[in-house]
Amino acid sequence: QVQLEESGGGLVQAGDSLRLSCVASGRTFSNYVKAWFRQAPGKEREFVAAISWSGGSTYYADSVKGRFTISRDNAKNTVYLQMNSLKPEDTAVYYCAAVFGYGLASDPGEYDYWGQGTQVTVSS
Repeated sequence: QVQLEESGGGLVQAGDSLRLSCVASGRTFSNYVKAWFRQAPGKEREFVAAISWSGGSTYYADSVKGRFTISRDNAKNTVYLQMNSLKPEDTAVYYCAAVFGYGLASDPGEYDYWGQGTQVTVSS
């Protein structure tokens, strides 16, 4: 059974940093695109960042570009999201997702596997 498990969320102040991790189990995800999405209360799930299976290509939402960095370690079946200069508007539940292939999709409907999410709260 395929599972994605996020960790690293928490309560921080504006300007602080957090690093989220997502560990995959149940299969090898070396040929899968990995991504992070987030969902704030009352809002739709939105794309944050995606990374190719090799790690050589990345894609970011404009709202996080320059502040967030996505990376992966295929040997550990883990994808990371380094979040710097956090803002209150970054507050949300963050989800990791995976899909087989090579396109860095931003549509959540393109992804087959999802984690349960980790809460990130940024106070002003």
